Amino acid sequence: MPILGITGGVATGKTAFSRELQPRLGAGLFDADREAAAVIAGDAGAREEIARHFGETIFSPDGALDRPGLRAAVFREEKQRRALETILHPRIRAKWTALAQTARAENRWLIVDIPLLYETGAETHFDRIVVVACAAETQRRRLREIRALDEETALGMLAAQLDLLWKIEKANHAVWNDAGLPCLREQAILLGDCLLREYG
Repeated sequence: MPILGITGGVATGKTAFSRELQPRLGAGLFDADREAAAVIAGDAGAREEIARHFGETIFSPDGALDRPGLRAAVFREEKQRRALETILHPRIRAKWTALAQTARAENRWLIVDIPLLYETGAETHFDRIVVVACAAETQRRRLREIRALDEETALGMLAAQLDLLWKIEKANHAVWNDAGLPCLREQAILLGDCLLREYG
């Protein structure tokens, strides 16, 4: 069974689509954003590197991460973003590539929800890649209204990722997500049926 990469842009609905597609394929699901949070919370080596680079105050005395502070730092300056990626991405990739190897050996579907799939050069690891996209204004609105981000941070997050149209051209499948969950669900049904017909 194939290993599917689900990617797109920030606030396009990658995770929602992955969760809609997963039960239709009976697939395993790896969420790179969730794994990043797990690494920051529980990987002592990663926490030490983050504190060394961004300063001890990036963690509170009880060990909680200052997420707004870290987000502001990494999306204000590319050098800072690259530093965080250098700490997190190898750990995240090690996890999902191990899961992919096991899934292939056991002939099981695996969906990998990975926002920076193309940015990290991971495309060769996947049999099929799906890009979940929406209009740029929809992205900005979701970042402002749902994630409560200021305009500068929202624009910084959008600028840090590759162009969505470029990603769509490179992908095997594209999903458009301006219309909300019911439309997204219908697209998951259509794609799931297509993949099941092809791969069984």
